[in-house]
Amino acid sequence: MGGDGHPYAPADLHLPGFVPQQLSQGQILARYLGTSVIVFLAVWLLSGRCRGLSKTDRLLMCWWAFTGLTHIFIEGPFVFTPGFFRKENPNYLDEVWKEYSKADSRYVARDPAIVTVEGSTAVLGGPASLLAVYAIASHKSYSHILQFTVCMGHLYGGLVYFITAYLDGFNFWISPFYFWAYFISANSFWVWIPTLIAMRSWKMICAAFRAEMAKKTK
Repeated sequence: MGGDGHPYAPADLHLPGFVPQQLSQGQILARYLGTSVIVFLAVWLLSGRCRGLSKTDRLLMCWWAFTGLTHIFIEGPFVFTPGFFRKENPNYLDEVWKEYSKADSRYVARDPAIVTVEGSTAVLGGPASLLAVYAIASHKSYSHILQFTVCMGHLYGGLVYFITAYLDGFNFWISPFYFWAYFISANSFWVWIPTLIAMRSWKMICAAFRAEMAKKTK
């Protein structure tokens, strides 16, 4: 335990008024994963009512809905609740961030880089992700440009997240389990999935541009 009775690394991290986590890891993950599955299933079923969508489009709608809601309703409260670790009666999201901080104590310490990345993601990335759901469902002309742009934002945020951790000493997790399960594995979804989506949207944009150029040269 740290000097303020907290479990985070480094041990000398100062967290005055820290209130220990009340929910277990299992309780936190079960609720988060269960809600995520419900979101995926709901969007998948609703997307089946939309005309002209491929299975890939429907899966993308599920992803964008999931990531948009995560940014707004999970990351948003973190940004605007600086004293979550001191609450005597914490809510579920307070407990989420206490748990995740075992993998990256910069969250509980309110590191400026982390708050900036999460803030921009919650305010800009979240709504843009939900807009992507609508754009795909409605076959909007800006769908691929929007998806590509949001993916670039995710990749930029991921680079800042990992690079600043490295530059700050890579000493923010309490055990290898938390490093691999949360810091690496959980965050990797916002690296490889946006990469694949960006590549797909880039190809679609280029194909549309070539088709338009071909019409003009006829």
